[in-house]
Amino acid sequence: MITLHFFGELNDYLAQAQRDTAIEHEFQKARSVKDLIESIGVPHPEIDIIIVDGVSVDFRYQVQDGDSIAVYPAHHSPAMQPAIQPLKHLLPEAIDPPAFVLDVHLGKLAGYMRMLGFDCLYRNDYEDPELAYISSTQARTLLTCDRKLLHRKEITHGYFVRSRDPQVQVGEVIRHFRLKQHIRPFSRCINCNGSIAPVDKAMIADRLQPRTRQHYDVFYICQDCGQIYWQGSHVPEMIKLVRELV
Repeated sequence: MITLHFFGELNDYLAQAQRDTAIEHEFQKARSVKDLIESIGVPHPEIDIIIVDGVSVDFRYQVQDGDSIAVYPAHHSPAMQPAIQPLKHLLPEAIDPPAFVLDVHLGKLAGYMRMLGFDCLYRNDYEDPELAYISSTQARTLLTCDRKLLHRKEITHGYFVRSRDPQVQVGEVIRHFRLKQHIRPFSRCINCNGSIAPVDKAMIADRLQPRTRQHYDVFYICQDCGQIYWQGSHVPEMIKLVRELV
């Protein structure tokens, strides 16, 4: 028999009766501790430390009958930190600057994250293999509502978004990845994710409606898709929304 204990936000993946307590699991065959943990439903990209019988191990450790396994999440309080040395931290270094790819269910979150200035790839027709490939080859953290997607071995940076409210999701992601210092509102195109830069009014005057051309002088343009932005009457509401999101 194997005993497992999950800590912190990893309990979100467990049934209520299994949370914050020791779970007994029948030993059936020799396999890696990564395979065992993911068979219970906890994806490897959210795991930082695994302790087996007082020893810090990596994902390759082969589980033995009688093992007592403690699993710690990406971010845990100092009080939760196991008093064992040396510790093997399994999380890779954070992607800097932050960059993300989002699954098909997170379109509104993608828009909000772009509004805050974060590099977020999103399409409503991404297939799971494509998402995993983009995450692994372009150094992007995968944000998903499909926890099984995070079990793919090629994904190293990923997070299962718990909330289903897009505005709540923003705060959840910012807190989890500690992104506050990276927020740059209105620096990225909400439509295509391109960078926004100032543009001379004369260069885009023929694209403006007469009233916009008459009343506004400061403009910005997406360097990828050419979308034009200006500080119209909608901006105060957008600023209010940014404050609420942050």
